[in-house]
Amino acid sequence: MSTPENSPLAAVILAAGKGTRMKSRLAKVLHPVLGRPLLIRLLETLRTLHVQPQVVVVGYQGEEVQEVCRQFDPHITFAQQTEQRGSGHAAQMALPVLEDFSGRVLILSGDMPLLDAQLLSQLVETSQRGDEDLTLLSANSPQHRDFGRIVRDAQGRVERIQEAKDCSPQEYALTEVNLGAYCAKAQFLRQFLPRLEANNAQGEFYITDLVALARQNGLRVGALVTDKIECALGVNSRLDLATVSATLKERYLERLMLQGVSILDPTSTWIEDSVQIGPDCVIWPGTVLCGQTTIASGCQIGPNTQITDSQVGPDCQIAHSVLLQAQVEEGVKIGPFAYLRPGAKIGPQAKVGDFVEIKNSTIGRGAKVPHLSYIGDSSVGAGTNIGCGTITCNYDGRAKHRTIIGEKVFIGSNSSLVAPVQIGDGATTGAGAVVTRDVPPHSVVVGVPARPLPPKN
Repeated sequence: MSTPENSPLAAVILAAGKGTRMKSRLAKVLHPVLGRPLLIRLLETLRTLHVQPQVVVVGYQGEEVQEVCRQFDPHITFAQQTEQRGSGHAAQMALPVLEDFSGRVLILSGDMPLLDAQLLSQLVETSQRGDEDLTLLSANSPQHRDFGRIVRDAQGRVERIQEAKDCSPQEYALTEVNLGAYCAKAQFLRQFLPRLEANNAQGEFYITDLVALARQNGLRVGALVTDKIECALGVNSRLDLATVSATLKERYLERLMLQGVSILDPTSTWIEDSVQIGPDCVIWPGTVLCGQTTIASGCQIGPNTQITDSQVGPDCQIAHSVLLQAQVEEGVKIGPFAYLRPGAKIGPQAKVGDFVEIKNSTIGRGAKVPHLSYIGDSSVGAGTNIGCGTITCNYDGRAKHRTIIGEKVFIGSNSSLVAPVQIGDGATTGAGAVVTRDVPPHSVVVGVPARPLPPKN
């Protein structure tokens, strides 16, 4: 999606506040909503509109906010608001960056992640079509009593915005409210932002006062009245954060279901919109899917399963388990109560059973780790069976070492494999063996420490 008529469009994103009602040490715009920071959600929307330049006004935890923005887009520019004196003052800080810009400028708050590209594009189109110096986004919403009121003149033209805390009883009764998104000509901002005054109950410079300034000077002011009131929901508290997250989650789950994914209980399922899921998957209640996770077609996921930054192949079954940065190939069965940690790679048709933990290890095709085992820093060959209670002892107190287990090996219950050690193809360890030396292929070792079983007479 591009800007209307491909005319120059810049954006100023106000992201300097601490967000005291969040009651957090973290800057408000860095709080995650469905897996990504509030501010990044808005920047993703602006990317689809090809907005350039994008000026983020930072203040509280400014270095941290800048770092998050640079990771998303190194071309974003910044302005510093060292003292938080209101939205108008914050916008003033961006003026030097826009000194040579001649198009229109979107002014947005960094805590409005539900603003979508279509609505912002309509706002810009409205501004251009009416050749308006300033255009605001509004809605008729009697329930939003803490929003600023749109005051219109006898001809129905926008005259001013009155903040709720400064309203008279007659103004407070108005139902058209300001949603906090603006589109203005750059030259208008350069002329009138410096003329704002702090004549209000908070002693702050309100960006909303630009409306009255424009009208007093005979300039064009317009409003796009939208019925998409939820798009302008800002985040000022943890309650708001939960509400916005739930809205985004519901939208994404609906999209997934329309694409052929069965989500049996959407209310108890958390799936971030960075997650990709193929058709004919069934997502059971209590499932949490996060980050850069991909689930191929035909999988059964859950119940009560958490998967983060992992790749799952087709036709897998994963129940009551946790996967973090793991790779699972086709037809694997996992769980219940398995834990796959970073670096776990599970081959096709393998099985990882109950109370099994796997870290930085490869499990070969058709291999089985059925019960109560820890496999760390290891390679397990195809067709191998790991008995209940087996441990790869990968840490000697100073360094970690690898265990190599060949193909079609049988590891007896309660075996301890003390790395570095290698078990040859077709070998067997007896129950309770403590293996401290390499085991030749097709041999049998037993005991503590494990020794070759004497040949039968």
